[in-house]
Amino acid sequence: MLWLDLNRRDLAKPDDTTIARMAEGNRVGDVSRQLHPGGVLIDTLNLKDALTRTQQALSQQSLPVFEPAFVANEVLVRVDLLLPENTGYRLVEVKSATEVKDYHYEDAAVQYWVMTQAGVKPTSVALGHINNKFEYTEVGNYQGLITETDITASVKERFADVPAWVAAAHATSEQTQLPHATVGPQCRSPFECAYTEYCQSLETTTEYPVSILPRISAKQRAEFAQQGIVDVRDIPDNYLEKENHEIVRKASLTGETYLNPRAKEALAQLGYPRYYLDFETVAPAVPRWLKSRPYQQIPFQWSCHQETTAGAELLHTQYLHPDASDPRRAFAESLLQTLGEQGPILVYNAGFERTRIEELAECLTDLAPSLLALVERIVDLLPLAQKNYYHPSMLGSWSIKAVLPTVSALDYASLKIGNGGLAQVAYIEMIDIDTPANRRAQIYEDLSKYCYQDTLAMVHVAKRLSGASARCAS
Repeated sequence: MLWLDLNRRDLAKPDDTTIARMAEGNRVGDVSRQLHPGGVLIDTLNLKDALTRTQQALSQQSLPVFEPAFVANEVLVRVDLLLPENTGYRLVEVKSATEVKDYHYEDAAVQYWVMTQAGVKPTSVALGHINNKFEYTEVGNYQGLITETDITASVKERFADVPAWVAAAHATSEQTQLPHATVGPQCRSPFECAYTEYCQSLETTTEYPVSILPRISAKQRAEFAQQGIVDVRDIPDNYLEKENHEIVRKASLTGETYLNPRAKEALAQLGYPRYYLDFETVAPAVPRWLKSRPYQQIPFQWSCHQETTAGAELLHTQYLHPDASDPRRAFAESLLQTLGEQGPILVYNAGFERTRIEELAECLTDLAPSLLALVERIVDLLPLAQKNYYHPSMLGSWSIKAVLPTVSALDYASLKIGNGGLAQVAYIEMIDIDTPANRRAQIYEDLSKYCYQDTLAMVHVAKRLSGASARCAS
């Protein structure tokens, strides 16, 4: 990752979770500085200016310093917070996590080492992290949101290891060719690497690797490796014990789609009208609305395709909260108005929508009976597809984006917003008062198209499972 960052950053493809996490990390940093008023922010990206302004700020000795820069042995660090104490400065590294994790120690150890080498040894080191028990009850008051945990002892334990880490990084940076590294668990720990897709493309040796078998165990992977089996088509007949594994193997081998008629039977038992429903939510680390907690999923948009009778033309209704006010009540009331009191509500991965509705009922007690009645009507298309449908190009995944291309010409790649993480980031930008009106309008349109396609995609999946075709109003 280091080599690619230095030489081929154009190959990076951060996933939606990473995009949302980085955006929230910036917000957490802003709040952490607000909690220490009167500080000096070193807000330049120019290294020389940052170093000069850092020294000027430290010479005042009595003010907090935010984002100060230090360099030692060609390693640059920008510290989140330096807080003045009687004998020096306390280093506080702020994270958007809700607890201290192992990799935080290494991060802080490098900062501590560089500062010490630069002649500014911190008096102590703390990790500032989100207090997930915090509830936002007063506008603008975030006292208690960030909890500090002293990690000085753990950082000092790693101090002697830092020079070796730095030397290894130097060695990597000096290589003229991409270092060899096999894709493995380290590519997703502690976070998904933005280069995983690229690295996987370098290793692809077969069209249907054994890794596509659903929830394949490490033991079974090792058994295949020992036998020299890398492609599911090479697995012998009658070898696999799990039915879904055999379905994947056979479809990959024959190129034929697997469709169990039980799916059609199950769908035929559902009544009308049918509602295909999808939510979009935002889960800010820093709560934006009163009576909400860090990382609480706040729904701001829904889309619904309605099928009144068998074969009827689809009707579409949606709601997208337009501004920075709390979206929950308007979201819930509009949802109840559209879904009525009868008819199955089809979703893809019911746990998400079901939990969001239950949370709305807890928050909006006057609407609770009606909201909880919706939960009883939810039908999950995901397990129905998992048990009864498989196309070779799905490569072991039943996500809506993996299934859709096998049943429809709909394409997420053509959308400006194509996943949930981007939707979260876009929504926060849309409701920002500093966002120009034309930009807000464009985001509103892009979000509407994305959520519309999510529910239309479910219609296409359901129709494929039942052997029918979808008709949609223009």
